[in-house]
Amino acid sequence: QVHVVESGGGLVEAGASLTLSCTISGGTFSSYGLGWFRQAPGQEREFVAAMSSQIGHSMTSDSVKGRFTVSRDNSRNTLYLQMNLLKLGDTAMYYCAAREYGWGTSAKQYTFWGRGTQDAVSS
Repeated sequence: QVHVVESGGGLVEAGASLTLSCTISGGTFSSYGLGWFRQAPGQEREFVAAMSSQIGHSMTSDSVKGRFTVSRDNSRNTLYLQMNLLKLGDTAMYYCAAREYGWGTSAKQYTFWGRGTQDAVSS
């Protein structure tokens, strides 16, 4: 059984930084393609960042490009999202998702999901 748990969310001021973590137990972490998605109240869930099972391949959405960095540590079974220069528009529930092999920008491509961690940015 695969368990996905996000952590690291919080309330920060605009311009600040925050690092989210996603720890996955069960299965073989190194074989997972991983993604970060977010959902603000009343909005659709949107893609933020993704990383392939092979370290070195990653992508971020245009809305966070240059500010957010995704990385993974296979020895710790953990995916990270480093968020810099946070804006009010980054306020959302952030979700971590995983799938065996492959990766992508659509939520439908992922099999395993966490319950999310809340990030709120104030002015």
